[in-house]
Amino acid sequence: MSTHNIDINSLPPIGNTFIELISIDSTNTYAMQQIKTKLAEHGVVYFAYTQTNGRGSRGKAWHSQTGSNIMLSTILNTSWLSVNKQFYLSAAMGLATYDFLKSQVKEGISIKWTNDIYYINKKIGGILIENNIRGNKLQWSIVGIGININQTAFHESIPNPTSLTLITNKKYKILSLAHKLCEHLDIRFKQLMNGNGEEIMKEYNQKLYKQGQKIKLKKNGIVFSCTLNGVTDEGHLAVKNGKEESFDFGEVEWVLD
Repeated sequence: MSTHNIDINSLPPIGNTFIELISIDSTNTYAMQQIKTKLAEHGVVYFAYTQTNGRGSRGKAWHSQTGSNIMLSTILNTSWLSVNKQFYLSAAMGLATYDFLKSQVKEGISIKWTNDIYYINKKIGGILIENNIRGNKLQWSIVGIGININQTAFHESIPNPTSLTLITNKKYKILSLAHKLCEHLDIRFKQLMNGNGEEIMKEYNQKLYKQGQKIKLKKNGIVFSCTLNGVTDEGHLAVKNGKEESFDFGEVEWVLD
């Protein structure tokens, strides 16, 4: 995986160009437009104070109070990464977000498959990655990250939210934290570029929410219990339910107690 033609040192650090947007429909949509119009540059970060049509995974909306949270997207040059290894990027970005939150909260942070970030049993953040693919290679990837920072009241459609300020009772400077997040993203991206995908997957599994524990999943309308074994290199959820099975993202839904 590390046999690529891009010099890791030639890429600008993630967040080196940091663009603040007062209001935007979605930072991921905006970043995708930059790719389509051939204006994409590696490591550019688009930070929004307000998103009018923020997007989460599975087509869900991402609701956020104006100016209270981190909402950003970065464009990454992933032309060296093969499509069948694309979950390595997802794991690396999940770990970077985990690292960032762990620097603020010592205990209780984990990564819920595929890429929600949890504090104990509550969701504090989420990641949405969209890839631009040509043949069997990625070209560009957009990594969108939303993290609840200073928000204390949430949209009724969100089942189990929390925020940094609810956890610590402190108020934060959002922009300062957003720049720190970018530093963590850059470290993990470079780790991946250096060919450490397997190491990243191992660490991702160690930080997994409910790893080795009983969970409930829903498939085709039927809820069943199983033990979470981990996540495969392809990003499938591996479980044991009498027999060992694995499920692709979208094939099953996690049922929260």
